[in-house]
Formats: sequence, C-alpha cells, structure tokens
Amino acid sequence: MLHNFPFFLILAIGIVFLIMIARKVNVAYPVVLVLAGLGVSFIPGIPKMTLDPELIFIIFLPPLLYEAAWSISWKELWRWRRIISSFAFVVVFFTAFSVALISNYIIPGFSLALGFLLGGIVSPPDAVSAGAIMKFVKVPKRMSSILEGESLLNDASSLIVFRFALVAVATGQFIWYKAALNFSWMVIGGIGVGLLIGFVFMKMHKYLPTDANIDTVLSLVTPYLIYIAAEEVGSSGVLAVVSGGLLLSNNRHKFMNSTSRLRGFNVWESLAFLMNGFVFMLIGLELPEIRTGLENEGVSLNSAIVYGLIVTGLLIVSRIFSFMCAVGVTLVARNYIEVADRNSPGIRGPFILGWAGMRGVVSLAAALSIPITLENGEVFPHRNLILFITFVVILLTLVTQGLTLPWIIGKLHVPDPDHTATKEEEEKLLNQQLSKYSLSYVQSHYADELKRQPIIKQMAIKWEAAASEDDALLNPECLKVYRAILAEQRKWLLDKNKQEVLLDEDMIRQHLHRIDLEEEKLRYA
Repeated sequence: MLHNFPFFLILAIGIVFLIMIARKVNVAYPVVLVLAGLGVSFIPGIPKMTLDPELIFIIFLPPLLYEAAWSISWKELWRWRRIISSFAFVVVFFTAFSVALISNYIIPGFSLALGFLLGGIVSPPDAVSAGAIMKFVKVPKRMSSILEGESLLNDASSLIVFRFALVAVATGQFIWYKAALNFSWMVIGGIGVGLLIGFVFMKMHKYLPTDANIDTVLSLVTPYLIYIAAEEVGSSGVLAVVSGGLLLSNNRHKFMNSTSRLRGFNVWESLAFLMNGFVFMLIGLELPEIRTGLENEGVSLNSAIVYGLIVTGLLIVSRIFSFMCAVGVTLVARNYIEVADRNSPGIRGPFILGWAGMRGVVSLAAALSIPITLENGEVFPHRNLILFITFVVILLTLVTQGLTLPWIIGKLHVPDPDHTATKEEEEKLLNQQLSKYSLSYVQSHYADELKRQPIIKQMAIKWEAAASEDDALLNPECLKVYRAILAEQRKWLLDKNKQEVLLDEDMIRQHLHRIDLEEEKLRYA
C-alpha cells in the first residue's frame, strides 16, 4: 500500500484539477471524475485498483452520510416525510422486485434470489451526484429537499434487501417471518443506536470542558462509532448514522459555540469534498478489475453490456413511473388527510425527480462485498456479472442522466410554488426584519447603554439603515468599497507585522481572522 502512496497523492491533485475543470465547463464533477478514472485505468503502468468494500462501508460511507445529515433541513425533511419515506423504502423494494423479475427472465441461470441481490445493489440513487448537479441549475426547494431526504434513507433500505438476498442465495431459502423480524430490528435498532450515541455525544460536547479543536475531533469520531456500534448489534449502520447526525445537527446551537461550529464546518466541508472526489475516481479505476473477473466467469462482454443496458433502462423507467404514481396517490390522499401540498404537482416535477436517479458508490461497494465463495466452498454464482452490470448502471446513469438533467430542468421550467420571490428578495426582507427586531430590542432593553456607549449606538445606526426599504448596506457599490477597505486593512496589518519585530504576531492573526470572518459574511450579503 505504501509504495502506491505517491500515486494517491498525484490522484488527489488530479481530482482537484478535474473538479476545477468541471466547474469551468458547468458539468457535475462526479461525471468528470468517473470518466477520468475510466480513462486513467487504461494507461499502462497505472497501479491496479482493487476496492475493498470495507474501505467504502467503514472509511467513506459513515462520514459522507453524517455530513449529509448535518446539511439537510430537518424542517423540510419532516414536511415531505411521506414521499421521502415512500421512496426510501417502498420504491426501493419495488425497484428491487422489478430488477429481480427481469434479470431472472433475461439472464440464463440467474435465480430470483440473485435478481433480488442485484436489485438491492442498484436500487439506491446516489446523493452526491444529484446534489452536485442541482447546484448548476435552479430548482424548487421542495425538489432538492425530497432528493436529499430520499438519498439519506434509501441506502439503508437497499442494503437491507441486499443482506436478505445474500442469505437466500447462500442458504437457498427465504423465511419471511424471520426476515420481517430482522428488518424491524435493523430499522428500529439502527435508529435507536444512532439516537442513543448521538445523545451521549451531545452531552459530552455540552458538559465537558471542550474547545473548538476537541469538538471537531469528536464530530469526526461520532459517525464511525455510531456505524460500528449499530453493525455490531445487527442493525442498520446507515440509519444509525443518519438518525444520530440529524439529532446532533438539529441541536447544534445548544451544545456548540460559534467557534466550534465555524471550524467544524470548514473541516467537514473539505473532508467531504476530498472523499467524494476519491470515491468517484476510484469507480472509474475499478473497471479493468471488473472486466477481468467477467472474462474469468466466461460471460461475453457484449452480452454483459446488453444486460447492463436493460437493467439501467428498467431502473430509469421504474423510478419515473414510481414518481408519477406518487402524484396520483397524493391527489387521492389529499381528499382524506392533510398533505404537504394540496395543489396538483403536475408531471414536470415528478419527471425531473425520476430522472435524477444517478447511481454511485454505495451500489459499487455493495456489489464488491459479495463473497467470492459460498459457505460450502462453491464459487458464488454470477458474482462478476453482477459487478459488471452494477458498473454499467453507475456509468450510464451518471453520464447520461448527469449530463442531461441540467438541460431537462432548464427546458421544463418547473415553478417554485413555495417561493414566488427571488432568493435575493427573500434575503433582503429577512435582513430588514432581523434589523428591525434588533433595533427594537436594544431600544427597549438597553436604552441607557444606547445613549452612553458609542459602539452600541453605531450598531443601532447600522441596524436602522439595514431596516430601511432602500437597504443601503446591501448596495453593490457599498459592498465593493467595504471589500476594498477590508483588503487594505489586511495589507496594513501584514505590513505592520513585518515592520515591528516586537509586535505580537498572534494579535495580528486574530485581527486577520476577524477580517476573514467579515469577508465571509459579505458572501451572503
């Protein structure tokens, strides 16, 4: 492993470079990285990449899920809980069932149990791919919330299907009541373990004498401990990480100070950025190994490609069909229960949600985790074919759907019924309301201090200006001048630090840090 370390360093630099290119040409970076990894894998002398599924499930998956749980809005998740839960569980099972039937019919010697195994592997869409693509186009908030919420939970349900199918293939039997009990424990136990460990860590953050560095380290340890603990008791590690992450995220302002939140955010953003880059690049680099296994199994490449194309088409059609059915169910259900949106959603939104079904690293990791042999020593049937079909599904959905989704969204022009005003107008209104409240609060509670303290008076003047209708503080010309002043302040501090040898540099750095924070605030102004 160590002799490949320089290669991984070069790979990291290449990932950063490719992501910059992807942003320059307005293409989602997962597409670029997978294609780049595919191209690099054919270069002579490149180290042979063999992905260990444990590397994905233990090293990559917990922090990526945890970071996603911290990023999602619990309010939006709860608002769309019915459709999110239905797609995270019901639709995953429907997709796995469809794949099982079709693969059993078209692939010689492919049993229903193997079909369910393949269905459990390829059924969950990838959260990172959809999220990266959604950044390039404007979509209604409800759509992005549904996709994010679905992607947090569907990995768990698909891995549950995968585990049961794996047992059925190995033993040749499927006992439904045992499966139902195991499924219940995986869901309930996973959520329970996540909430329990999350609660313990929340109290540790709150009552122990931690600082920003310790808080950040604890946050890095949390997802791994939750995942491993849940898996050890036979429950879903994915659901555990998601539930624990949601608990801590929703209460972050109760047990973390502002310094810990700022530093933790920066660390997690960089970590997720690098991990996502590696996993998508490694998907492309894995092809030669998968193709070698396919040849060893004696399956022709052309036949395997056809199987992969059929399964991919089935996944796309079944997902779009499921979202269309969800519209019909909503139209009927709104007559009997309170739904999140009583207006007819039409077909444009469901079609886009159905098309945003790119597969990714969880599918590949699940396929790679299939054992090479059964317990009796026999070779696991069609393992390499399942691996190849999974790779084809990932590649085709990432490239075809990933490249066309922005174009489809632009053509369909889906309106946002929840936000009729622009984002800038909503931000301006919120800023005005916050400034009015702040001014009213200081005038009613600190009237004497407002008269005596010049700094408080300056803050009141600032809030009064921000609360006005013209909102002068958000004027682009004003922002340009303020940024120039901050840049000049930074230059003056750096020059002064060089000129005065005895000046405490830590003090200079504190002032520079304040300027950085002020500039960061201007990004959202």
